[in-house]
Amino acid sequence: MELSVREMKKNDIDLVVDYFIHADSEFLASMGADKSKLPDRGVWIKKLNHEFEKPCIDKTFYYIIWLLDDQPIGHSNINTIAFGHTATMHLHLWKNDIRKKGLGVTFLKKTIPFYFKNFQLEKLICEPYAMNVPPNRVLAKVGFEFIKKYETTPGWINF
Repeated sequence: MELSVREMKKNDIDLVVDYFIHADSEFLASMGADKSKLPDRGVWIKKLNHEFEKPCIDKTFYYIIWLLDDQPIGHSNINTIAFGHTATMHLHLWKNDIRKKGLGVTFLKKTIPFYFKNFQLEKLICEPYAMNVPPNRVLAKVGFEFIKKYETTPGWINF
């Protein structure tokens, strides 16, 4: 079993969008997302295609694809990017049968250097839903420091 990561390619955009679009409401709620806030699939794909073309300094979103034996099985992305300063990271394994197997630690260790190098970051923030325990555990294992628990709406698809 080989774990690797790479920058998103154009043909990965459908996979990322479909992960959310085809997820059931209960699963999305478990990570703090609201299915009713998801954009139309076509609009979302168009938005990510447009973003894909931008240089890093102008990006609003940036994605790293997670691979198991060269097959895409998840992604991490950043948004709220202040180039040269900060960004906010998100983590997603696409299939239930591969979650909770300890893959997240390896994926994050391979992913995080892309963010710091390509966006010249000083700080990387990750704010998973407090009730979603697995990503919070993974973050602690890779050295993230828990700073505070508070109510927020971290993104446009969140409640």
